[in-house]
Amino acid sequence: MFNKQSEKGGIKDVETIIGLSVKVKGNFHCQGNIVVEGILEGSLKTEGELYVGDNAKVIANIEAKEAIIGGEINGNIKIQGYLKISSTAKIFGDIECASLSIEQGALLNGKCSMAGGSKSRSVKQEETIEE
Repeated sequence: MFNKQSEKGGIKDVETIIGLSVKVKGNFHCQGNIVVEGILEGSLKTEGELYVGDNAKVIANIEAKEAIIGGEINGNIKIQGYLKISSTAKIFGDIECASLSIEQGALLNGKCSMAGGSKSRSVKQEETIEE
């Protein structure tokens, strides 16, 4: 997954980079890794890894294999594997992931559900009838 260098945005084999001075609107669907440092509005879906920089702003629903979030997200996030929320992150939306870490100082305003792990068990309630 990510190493210490990639936590600063140095993901290897990056397919798409949205730079700090870039603002884009649209639906992004790709197979490779994505780095977002600027502003993105629309939707973002990748089979690869996602890095959202500390100054980035994303107004979109996000789907990715794994992700590190450092900027602001307005939308729901669905990650198949590991999601790291850095101390500078501000997330306004629901999160679904298999593994999660949240650094102190991060803001999360939404629901969080852990998927991909053991399935929840339903408990049957038995009725007792007294005669």
